Amino acid sequence: MKLTAIHHVAIWVSNLEQAKDFYVTKLGFAVIRENARADQGDVKLDVSLGDTELELFCAQGHPPRRSYPEALGLRHLAFRVDNIDEAVAWLAGMNIITEPVRVDAYMDKRMTFFFDPDGQPLELHE
Repeated sequence: MKLTAIHHVAIWVSNLEQAKDFYVTKLGFAVIRENARADQGDVKLDVSLGDTELELFCAQGHPPRRSYPEALGLRHLAFRVDNIDEAVAWLAGMNIITEPVRVDAYMDKRMTFFFDPDGQPLELHE
């Protein structure tokens, strides 16, 4: 077996409309499909950015993230950007707060974190 790429990442969200506004309207993901899954008791929204897909699941009863960023499971999602200063300014224009930009000690690249509406850590990385 030879793995060629990550197909998708799945994330539970607490409010589908807030998540759609954040990932589609603000971050620029494209909607692939949205399905209410009565048999599963949830709604699944598939979105894409380039070759990357996110599956956003929404249903009642999931506990909030318990710690930052060290909860078991998905630690964070990282997005590559060409210019971190422009990306931070663009997010600030939508009232999305980022942490101070710092340099990744191992890759010597600039990076910062911000959060989706449910507190999921998201990273920008040059």
